[in-house]
Amino acid sequence: MKEEIENTLEVLKKGGIILYPTDTVWGIGCDATNPTAVEKVYKLKKRSETKAMICLVNSVKMLEQYVDQVPEPAYDIIDFSDKPTTIIYDNPLRVANNLVAADNTLAIRVVKEEFCEKLIYKFRRPLVSTSANISGEPSPESFSQIAPEILKGVDYVVNLQRSKTSNKPSAIIRIGNDLSVKVIRK
Repeated sequence: MKEEIENTLEVLKKGGIILYPTDTVWGIGCDATNPTAVEKVYKLKKRSETKAMICLVNSVKMLEQYVDQVPEPAYDIIDFSDKPTTIIYDNPLRVANNLVAADNTLAIRVVKEEFCEKLIYKFRRPLVSTSANISGEPSPESFSQIAPEILKGVDYVVNLQRSKTSNKPSAIIRIGNDLSVKVIRK
């Protein structure tokens, strides 16, 4: 795993995009603070920039650096959720502008998966995480289902967990700074 983290870090630091295992499905990722790298992900997925993508962080401490305010209910959701849960926050900070939704929100998940946690810890920045498919097509449930176009379009493919299967994306909850809560995806 250490070698894969080092190889991945090298690509991320150069503004490249990666294909990597997450706590949910295989994802396409990049440095969430680099607008050029974010644009590469949108182009590879053939996705409109009006459709926002998720960011992964490795801790609540990191989360607090990238949003203006973490609403109190978010801490309980992060601590007690029994499955990967992404929360949409108001007023993101220090991320690429083309990652922020038109309503000035950003979806962020505190990841609880060893490879992602260690990679983000060493990178010291959030990662973009979006399913490894062309926009509008089904998300692959395993590495073997990832389209050749995606495999060829990334700068690095992480060589871990290739036999992992998952068809379950994260739950998504929006929590406003006014403490309003809305479940987007269970």
